[in-house]
Amino acid sequence: MTASDTIAAIATPPGKGGVAIVRVSGPAAWSVFRKLTGREPCPGRVSHGAFSWEGRILDEGLVLAFQAPRTYTGEDVVEFQCHGGRLAPQRVLGACYAAGARPAGRGEFTRRAFLNGKLTYEQAQGVLDLIDAKTERAADAALISLSGGGAQRLHALYSRILDRAAQVEYALDVDEGELPPDFWSRLRADCAQCAADCAQEGVRHREKRILREGALVVLAGPPNAGKSSLMNALLGTERAIVSAIPGTTRDTLEEGLDVDGWPIRLVDTAGLRETKDAVEAEGVRRTQGLVQKADILLNLDPHPKGACAPHEIRVHAKCDLGKGEGLNVSSKTGEGLDALRHALAAKLVARLSANEEGAPEENERTCAALLGAQGALDEACRQSVAHDAVLVGNALRQACSCLGELTGAVYSSDMLDRLFSRFCVGK
Repeated sequence: MTASDTIAAIATPPGKGGVAIVRVSGPAAWSVFRKLTGREPCPGRVSHGAFSWEGRILDEGLVLAFQAPRTYTGEDVVEFQCHGGRLAPQRVLGACYAAGARPAGRGEFTRRAFLNGKLTYEQAQGVLDLIDAKTERAADAALISLSGGGAQRLHALYSRILDRAAQVEYALDVDEGELPPDFWSRLRADCAQCAADCAQEGVRHREKRILREGALVVLAGPPNAGKSSLMNALLGTERAIVSAIPGTTRDTLEEGLDVDGWPIRLVDTAGLRETKDAVEAEGVRRTQGLVQKADILLNLDPHPKGACAPHEIRVHAKCDLGKGEGLNVSSKTGEGLDALRHALAAKLVARLSANEEGAPEENERTCAALLGAQGALDEACRQSVAHDAVLVGNALRQACSCLGELTGAVYSSDMLDRLFSRFCVGK
């Protein structure tokens, strides 16, 4: 697999539809155009005709030719717009292969756009996030990434830290008496501001993770606390089985939910209790694991112990039978459901500002880099009090190193493989 190959794939979802698009990119794209249409490509114009191979008409439709470098991938690109369905696009795609193209890998069109300088890493991630967006808030955030707004902020931050590092290098070459009187105080203030900006970028990246993957919200509590009923009430449908018999829910049940624009992965769980039933015990074990992983825990225990955890919302789910501790909600009457939705959204916003370890895998590298840069800048602030130019310089270089990967100074092959493997073949 090389960038000099010509690739082809169906760019539209499978199944019935009015139109399907077969995309071709690479040096032989226009040769494929000629072989299937019998005509010369005319960049920027749309033409209609039959798509044929070896004298056999496969379909008819529109064809568009785009000339490098003013294309999505930066290469010559051809798009055949044929009829939808299962067979027609496959026939056209097969002819593209026969004409010299090879099957595209997952995300290979966007990977080529990245390698050819048409997209930054952040913009490539924005493409994927927009495709996967499940809420309006997620789509808006993806478009900001696609516009390169985040990359511009990081580049500006990286440049500011580089400037401060250069100032410290200068301080190493002169006597301290030659420095401006406020040199160290200004440097300390600048480093503190850069550290605060790193923290704010961390909030933005944790928000992206939530918008991309959905916040894991776990309903937990003893049997018959109202977990399944509350799940059904929040979803507005009878998704979970509700019964007065303790232990009815024995496995986890997950559904998607939009709460004030935040995508939520709402999980109903087995009731937490001691049991000799092997199946129910396995359900309890899974519940305990999810409680540890939850972004937000909805604790329905009517008699909770200890202080409320930072990620916990305590809920009394049967307030129609009497008030209880925590947020009073009735799954039966709907009382308190709006307040619970608002509480979920507010808790998510509050959690975004928490610098915690164990960030989910896809965002772990970004969060770790930002936390590393923030820590190095904090160290630079501390060492600047003693006017230790050597240690301050080391800390600033460490901050620059942490941000280098995020600004595009460093990209490893495993980063690219992990990102583009999440795309569909036709993108």
